[in-house]
Amino acid sequence: MKSSLLRLWFARVIVLTQLIHGALSWGKEGHYTVCKIAESYFEEETVAAVKRLLPESAQGDLASVCSWPDEIKHHWQWRWTSPLHYVDTPDYRCNYLYCRDCHDTHKHQDRCVTGAIFNYTMQLMSASENSRRIVHYNLTEALMFLSHYIGDVHQPLHVGFLGDEGGNTITVRWYRRKTNLHHVWDNMIIESTLKTYYNKSLPLMIQALQANLTHGWSNDVPSWESCQLNQTACPNSTVVDVFRYASESISLACKYAYRNATPGTTLGDDYFLSRLPVVEKRLAQGGIRLAATLNRIFSSKPKLAGA
Repeated sequence: MKSSLLRLWFARVIVLTQLIHGALSWGKEGHYTVCKIAESYFEEETVAAVKRLLPESAQGDLASVCSWPDEIKHHWQWRWTSPLHYVDTPDYRCNYLYCRDCHDTHKHQDRCVTGAIFNYTMQLMSASENSRRIVHYNLTEALMFLSHYIGDVHQPLHVGFLGDEGGNTITVRWYRRKTNLHHVWDNMIIESTLKTYYNKSLPLMIQALQANLTHGWSNDVPSWESCQLNQTACPNSTVVDVFRYASESISLACKYAYRNATPGTTLGDDYFLSRLPVVEKRLAQGGIRLAATLNRIFSSKPKLAGA
């Protein structure tokens, strides 16, 4: 259903939850960055479709609502979405298998971040291909969930170990601040980057990442955009294969996030400067892949029917 009442409801929820909850997941800065990078790679049809689906409060800017799934997940009617932000893997295996790992704490299959990416991609795709199916889905929510979860799966500790809940139970210090390892990767590396290099300006950081995409990473972008088996969201959920995004994240978690970050450790310059390139690249990859996914969804000739 798409109406002025629904749009007003979205606006109220967004404002209210921004007042109640602090930055979560990649943090507002991280999710905004992923979606802002994606917007610069949208094809013309994608721009039009996204603007039709966004709530009026977004004023046509997807990045402004990319943190919405974090802001609502603690409300009782949205608690079912909490397991969709991450996926836990067996401790120290450093690999990801969809059929083994994608379930919630009650062992309900497909309830994890990669399952959510596939689900909301298919909702948008089926609606784009067949307007008669639109009544079955809330496409505004599907767009915002998909955009957020593609960001989440690129945060290495959103595909972390089961035993420490993706680093949430590993207490460390980030310079002088006591925190946990997951929060370091969600927020603190980005916060320190903004303070150290960009005079606390998020637009300046995004410009730097976009410049790197044009130059330093330009040869890598085509491979980031490509899909295994030509599937829309690049999922391969067979027993022996994995979602590529999640597989990359757990590998990076083992090589960088968990390394030299045992409980009680103080993480300072050495950790920050060596992990910053990983965070920057994952933000950029998330943006490129979100754009590629939405471009594939909305590039089909039958137009998305009224939102």
